[in-house]
Amino acid sequence: MNERFSIRAHCTGKSMAWTLAHPEIEPDENSSDCIEALTRRLEQGEPLAYLLERAEFHDVSLKVNTSVLVPRPETELLVELACDEIVKGAKVLELGTGSGAIALALAKARPDVDITATDVCEKALECARENARRLGQAPTFLCADWLAGIEGQFDAILSNPPYVAADDDCLTQPPLAFEPRHALDGGKDGLEALRRIVENALPRLNSGGMLALEHGFDQGEKMREMLEKKGYVNIATLHDLAGHERVSWGWRA
Repeated sequence: MNERFSIRAHCTGKSMAWTLAHPEIEPDENSSDCIEALTRRLEQGEPLAYLLERAEFHDVSLKVNTSVLVPRPETELLVELACDEIVKGAKVLELGTGSGAIALALAKARPDVDITATDVCEKALECARENARRLGQAPTFLCADWLAGIEGQFDAILSNPPYVAADDDCLTQPPLAFEPRHALDGGKDGLEALRRIVENALPRLNSGGMLALEHGFDQGEKMREMLEKKGYVNIATLHDLAGHERVSWGWRA
């Protein structure tokens, strides 16, 4: 029901509070057409964030479109972990930034850190840069395929990479069917991007630097094994609100 009120507020240009308080007031013809069109898309399973062209994440409001994933509450764990663990003035690299959600939420919460965020998709970077301008934040955004071509050393590397197995039926069903496939498809076993990051991140971390990665609910054990095999220490995993293993991290000795 709140989704439909959100559409009504969006199409009429009224606040959500006003819309909820005045359900009896009929919208004009243009607003009615907008409401009908967006409601039809909602009923087909398209994410509400795409219909409204915005999403709330951590403590920021973001513009989103079909070039980027809809930011999810689980990913806020990465921001909270970084806020708690990285040192003052740290250099942070975020890989696969999409809308810029992680980088911009971290920039707001920790204005002392120096953030570089990358994505292989130029349209995603356009969205991230627009969000940064609107929010008055100034991470450096670069086009890169994970760590390829990135220079310098970092105190923390963060990422929410694709981690759904390529043959998982959920990729062809709403809501994921509406989201960019390249940001979801993690290859045959869902671990291709995660494996690539773990393999290449350690030399780019300063001593005592942290690598933190979001992953699938059933990939925690494999993530810890990969991190340990590569030489990370003090490896741990955070659980999301549903109790699933969701973010694993380790440190360069």
